[in-house]
Amino acid sequence: MSGLDRSHDPSRRSWIASAAGHADFPIQNLPFAMASVGDGMPECVVAIGSDAVRLERALQAGWGHDLPLNPEFGYGMLFELMDESAREWTAVRLALSDALSDATWQDQLSDSIVPQRELTFQLPTMPGDFTDFYASIHHATNVGSMFRPDNPLLPNYKWVPIGYHGRTSSIVTDGTAVRRPEGQTRGPDDETPTFGPTRSLDYELELGICIGASNDLGSPVRAQDAAGRIFGLSLLNDWSARDVQAWEYQPLGPFLAKNFATTLSNWVVTTDALRPFRVPMPPRPAGDPEPLPHLRIADDFTYAIELDVMLSSSAMRARGDPAFRVSRVRFDDAMYWSMAQLVTHHGSNGCNLGAGDLLGTGTISGPTPESRGCLLERTWRGTEPLSLPDGTVRRFLEDGDEVTFSGRCTADGAVSIGFGRCSGVVAPA
Repeated sequence: MSGLDRSHDPSRRSWIASAAGHADFPIQNLPFAMASVGDGMPECVVAIGSDAVRLERALQAGWGHDLPLNPEFGYGMLFELMDESAREWTAVRLALSDALSDATWQDQLSDSIVPQRELTFQLPTMPGDFTDFYASIHHATNVGSMFRPDNPLLPNYKWVPIGYHGRTSSIVTDGTAVRRPEGQTRGPDDETPTFGPTRSLDYELELGICIGASNDLGSPVRAQDAAGRIFGLSLLNDWSARDVQAWEYQPLGPFLAKNFATTLSNWVVTTDALRPFRVPMPPRPAGDPEPLPHLRIADDFTYAIELDVMLSSSAMRARGDPAFRVSRVRFDDAMYWSMAQLVTHHGSNGCNLGAGDLLGTGTISGPTPESRGCLLERTWRGTEPLSLPDGTVRRFLEDGDEVTFSGRCTADGAVSIGFGRCSGVVAPA
């Protein structure tokens, strides 16, 4: 496959023992995160097996002297890297791969290696803005058919990527408890709305797109440049209060139903690491319109990513029962709009996308019930309850439920890589 380099070599091995055969973080991955050790300040780290490289210490030990990394950046080191060009991102990752596969670096870098269990993670990006899209055709069709059976997709869906602006202040890290939100709802038989805890709390399986570099306000993002603006991907759960959403979303779209919490996984898997898993975008169905010229991207692609949603109740965890797999979704089969098209559209009017900004793909759903990416679809708005292994059922999430996302990339001739996890437990209102 074109674009691969020695860092993708499946025979490459690291002198860090935990990297050998690691399900998520072999040396072919090397995702970035922000974390602190003990009482220290947050710093940029890179996953390698069950360990991590502390980049500031690695720089102080003599690694990376010719790279766009400066230990004085401290907490801002990862942000500063994101603000560089794609060429510089590649150079940093390649230099890491070379050093971590060359045993002559072992003594020099040994003090830079720390077990991940000793890390306290922060958000991996400092997004100035968060935008969530609606780019999975199966999700849009399923949800639309619940409310508009005769016309599930609105006329604009196949012409323009649909999105809304979210809130950055309520983006939280993996493992953060999510308090059941209160909001205003109105049932079909209610004369007036009421205010109280949501009865229809849901998750949304998504990928987070981490923007790199910046464009000035008024300077549009062009289709040919959009893929090069994506630094990497993370797992993302855009928690949703469906009963609040149903009452408030018209005419301006989601608001309080979605801005109470969005969980982002700890690690950003770079687009360089994802290169072996590029696949063409699915062809558009016969009769669908071609994208308008500004959204046409030559040789457009997506990634071969398999995503799982796991659910466990507090009772299941107390008994030591394994989590139940609710859904398994193929990202490469689910999307109508590519990630590059999302970036292009977002910046097509001159919107200034900045380094570290976050875009959500929207709920990722496949064509079968087992590949639906939220409980609204999985239980068909609660009319087809989901049975858990212990005999309990779910229409929507209950207090104490833990939702965990995971993802992995596989391709012939490549070492598989993963994203870690994205999880949260529902706390009472």
